[in-house]
Amino acid sequence: MWIYEYKNWPNFTWDTEALAGKLADVRYKQGRLLGKMENLGFDFQLEASLNTITQDIIKSSAIEGEDLNRNEVRSSVARRLGINIGSSMPANRNIEGIVDIMLDAAQNFEKPLTQDRLFGWHSALFPSGRSGMYKIAVGQWRTLETEPMQVVSGAYGHERIHYKAPYADMVDDEINVFLKWFDSKNAIDPVLKAGIAHFWFVTIHPFEDGNGRIARVIADMALARADKVQHRFYSMSKQIEAEKKDYYNELERQQRGTTDITGWLDWFIGCFGRAIDNSDEILSAVLYKSQLWKKVNEYPVNERQRKVINLMLEDDFKGHMHTSKYGKIAKCSNDTALRDILELKEHGIFIQNPGGGRSTSYRLCS
Repeated sequence: MWIYEYKNWPNFTWDTEALAGKLADVRYKQGRLLGKMENLGFDFQLEASLNTITQDIIKSSAIEGEDLNRNEVRSSVARRLGINIGSSMPANRNIEGIVDIMLDAAQNFEKPLTQDRLFGWHSALFPSGRSGMYKIAVGQWRTLETEPMQVVSGAYGHERIHYKAPYADMVDDEINVFLKWFDSKNAIDPVLKAGIAHFWFVTIHPFEDGNGRIARVIADMALARADKVQHRFYSMSKQIEAEKKDYYNELERQQRGTTDITGWLDWFIGCFGRAIDNSDEILSAVLYKSQLWKKVNEYPVNERQRKVINLMLEDDFKGHMHTSKYGKIAKCSNDTALRDILELKEHGIFIQNPGGGRSTSYRLCS
C-alpha cells in the first residue's frame, strides 16, 4: 500500500517525545543564527540572503539533474534584491522564473498559499510549456492522460517504481485539504510544519513535473514563517542535494509506510540542523567580503581594480591573479595591469605568492 491508501490519510501522526530533543536543538541553533544576523546590519543580511537564495536555486535544480549557470542566477537575484554586484549577466527565462518563485516565497511568506499561486509558480518554472523536450500541462493539475504518474528509475524495460501518485481525479480535493491545513493556525511547531508540508505536497504530486522543486519552495516558505524574516541565511536545498540519496530513500520509505511520519520528520529536522551548521560557510564568505571592501575603500581604487576584486571574490574564481590575466579581465595593457596590481599590493589588498619572474601571482589578503 502507498501511504495515501490508508483510511486515516492524511491525518499524520508522529512521536513527539522522540523528536523533542532534536527539535529543541535545531530551534536553538535557528535562534542563535537569526540573532547573529540581526546584529550584523541590513547590508550584510542582504548580501548573505543573495548568496543563500542563489545556492538554494542552483541546488534545488541540481537535485532534479538540472545544472544552472551560477552567474546568471546570482545576477537575476541581485537585480531583484537591488544589490549592485559590479557586473550583470542576462538570465534565460527558466532562471528568471525560478528566481521569481523563490523570492515570492521568501519575501511574501505571510501571504496565503493558494491554488492560483501554485499555478503561477508552476508556469514560471516551465515558461516554454515544456519539460526538456516534452510538452506538459503548465499552470494546472495533471490530467488523467498522464496516468499512471510514477517516480521510476532504471533502464527501459528494467524500471524500478519508487512511488505511484494518487490518481489525477483525486488531486483537486487532496490539494484543497492541504492548502487549508497549510494556512491554518495550529499548534504544530513551524519546523515540523515545514517537514510535513514538503512531504505532503510531494506525495500528492499534483503537477506533471516540478513537484519536488515546488515542495522544497513550500518548505522554505514555511521556514520563513518560522524565522519571521524575509532574508534567507541557510539553504535547505543545498543540504538536501548533499544528502540526495538519503533524501530520496526517506521519501520512498515513508510513502510506502503508514501515516506515522516520525521517521521522515526525524530526518527532515536533522537535515535542517545540518543546513544551519553549514550556513557558516556562506556567512563567513560574506563577512570576509564585507571586511575586504571596507579595507579597499580606505584607498582610491579605479574601476578596473574594483572589477578584478569583485571577480576574485566569486566562488567559481579559479587560481590566482597575474598580470596577463588581469589585463584580459580589465581589458587593459599588461603595463597598466602591473601598475594596478602593484598599487593593490602596496595597499595590502593583494598579497604576492612565493615565486617570481613570469610565474609571479597574487591573492587577496586574508
